[in-house]
Amino acid sequence: MAWKMLKRPEIAYVSQVIIERRAKFLLKTSVLQRCVVKRAVKTPEKPFIAVTFALPNFLGRHAGLAAGEISKCNIKMSKLHFTTKHANAATVQRNWYVVDGTNQTVGRVCSRIASVLRGKNKASYTPHVDTGDYVIFINADKVVFSGNKFEDKTYINYSGYPGGKKEEAAKDLIKRRPEVIIERAVKGMLPKNRLGRKMVKKLFVYAGDQHPHTAQQPKELKF
Repeated sequence: MAWKMLKRPEIAYVSQVIIERRAKFLLKTSVLQRCVVKRAVKTPEKPFIAVTFALPNFLGRHAGLAAGEISKCNIKMSKLHFTTKHANAATVQRNWYVVDGTNQTVGRVCSRIASVLRGKNKASYTPHVDTGDYVIFINADKVVFSGNKFEDKTYINYSGYPGGKKEEAAKDLIKRRPEVIIERAVKGMLPKNRLGRKMVKKLFVYAGDQHPHTAQQPKELKF
């Protein structure tokens, strides 16, 4: 087996003669940190020494070992090596949460909601998979802004036609459509692609304290 084919920590049985020939070099260089002698296996026919190494290309280049000098190769996975498991649609488990927006700062609460929608609060978080939970936001008309954003912050809508630009202050929009403030804030914190458009559909915003999702038995989410 060529050195370039060994891409993970393996155990190679190298001839004892080669190890003895390069023993001084291994002791004087940092290769010893990557090459650890595990145990000696001696047979009447040919003595072998088991050597564990992390970077075969690095070891072979500096120790002078070629592919033809490997007497026997036994591929084994290291016990300290773990394979990363990615979530998928079949393994994702979603929960339902309800958030009360009374006296909550818009930016602070929306950033936490966006994190839950993406699934970043789970150990099984996978960037390319929607692992997030469902979030119900109530009392959207009772949220607050920091500073003077109620008067200064404006929301712009543009139809694409000449004269189709409309501006509305936050203090006016919260009276007319308070759900839009939360929806637009959370959407801006999600990925700008198909995955983000799928995540934002798990958010349900209501102006009052009532919602039609009692059958899902949502848990209260506090920040």
